[in-house]
Amino acid sequence: VTKIRGTDVLAPHGIPVDLLDRMLIVRTMPYSKEEMMQIIAIRASVEGIEFEEGALELMGEIGTRSSLRYAVQMLTPARILGETVGRSKINSENVMEVDKLFFDGKASAKLLAKSEGYMK
Repeated sequence: VTKIRGTDVLAPHGIPVDLLDRMLIVRTMPYSKEEMMQIIAIRASVEGIEFEEGALELMGEIGTRSSLRYAVQMLTPARILGETVGRSKINSENVMEVDKLFFDGKASAKLLAKSEGYMK
């Protein structure tokens, strides 16, 4: 309980009680693989990227393993990799190669934690 700034009124966290009552905590759940695949497919269609069978499913698996952000960020490098070898669609090989080239946030943090003294 703290004093609300500019007043003599005491309230939890220094927030007026009527405002505090209107605040709502929304519980969120992690996305399922199917939901991630749907989000990735929508993002790919916005960017004009096409998939071969299996590549979207692999990106969904990678998203559940690491994060949706990482999976979505893989779209452009996978497209560029496919275009360099003459493909118009992303295939599973492109996705796996891009996954080998880059680290997601969790893997990067783990690698830095292993290499003690690297950042000193």
